Amino acid sequence: MANGAPPSTRRTFLAGTAGTLAASALAGSSIVGCRKHRDAITFGLYAALTGSMADFGTASRNGVTLAAEEINAAGGLLGKPLYIAIEDTRGDSAEAASAVTRLIHIEGAVGILGEVASSLSLAGGRICQRYRIPMVSPSSTNPAVTALGDCVFRVCFIDPFQGDVMARFARQTLGFSRVAIFKEQGSAYAVGLADAFRRAFLGLGGTIPTEQAYRSGDTHFSAQLGTILAQNPEGIFCPGYYTEAALIAREARGQGFRGRFMGGDGWSSPSLVQNDDNQLVGDFYSVGFAPDGATTDIARRFARNFEAKFHYAPNDLAALAYDATLAMSQAVTRAGAPIPERIRAELARTRNLDGATGLISLNDHRDAVKSAVILEIHENSANYRTTVNP
Repeated sequence: MANGAPPSTRRTFLAGTAGTLAASALAGSSIVGCRKHRDAITFGLYAALTGSMADFGTASRNGVTLAAEEINAAGGLLGKPLYIAIEDTRGDSAEAASAVTRLIHIEGAVGILGEVASSLSLAGGRICQRYRIPMVSPSSTNPAVTALGDCVFRVCFIDPFQGDVMARFARQTLGFSRVAIFKEQGSAYAVGLADAFRRAFLGLGGTIPTEQAYRSGDTHFSAQLGTILAQNPEGIFCPGYYTEAALIAREARGQGFRGRFMGGDGWSSPSLVQNDDNQLVGDFYSVGFAPDGATTDIARRFARNFEAKFHYAPNDLAALAYDATLAMSQAVTRAGAPIPERIRAELARTRNLDGATGLISLNDHRDAVKSAVILEIHENSANYRTTVNP
């Protein structure tokens, strides 16, 4: 395996009707270590399919899978099937860089899809920028991701907007004046979202009485929570990921906190709410899509087809991965050839792409200007509360 990667980290998927055609193309088609699926156009997806962020990777893979199958059922791209090669990052930055390198040099991907976590997209995006292969992140919201260079794009909103949305919701809708911040230390996503929330909330006249931090993988938070609760906040903004958010809420409730928790799209996982001890009921987080808030034909069709195929309702990560695949595919079609530099140029021209998460136009920074959806957590689900436009 390239770069000494263990077999468990390599996963390759033949999308829909591409299966038979692309599989036949594999026979005897290796060129200097690169598969170059000659009878198919290859995209690479790198995602955390194992490890603590596996829910993210699974949602992304399923969204890409559905999009690829629909594209192939409609005739593929430029008369060829679309082939999706998939690599597991295990939620590790070094493995993300290795995964993207394998997708480019072994699989012959002309475009890369991924990642979810901003730290992993930064690692993979540097490889794409180095080799001039266009990359579309479905759902990495830290501004630094697309600042890597002109080969890196995204179809989601960015943290300055998401942080502003949650700050306004806390201040104006919930009426909070004192909100503590409890962020994941060392996460580009969590730190950036905390910064955005802080600036916006203070600008609205609110107070941040304390700001504490934890590390990914921590399971006990009593010291930091003791400091937070001593300040008597009405709410706690907890930018980070679903794994720790559920544990933090459980421990905080045990210490007597009765205020509201708030988070960002890193909370987007069935694991957050579908457990026997959900302590986040009545709390809120922001995302880019909610099936029960879908208002367009394509959004409703996506939600219906996704649930029919995978037997559960899609979250925003699945919808954004679906849209990222559409964006890359339409760029290939406009480019007229599977040539990375042409695809990159056409991605930069993406305007009013009709996706599951709404109309997608990329600005000069290669970021999508998108609405945000706020979800309210119930006993075993997170449901649509409101939409906030840019």
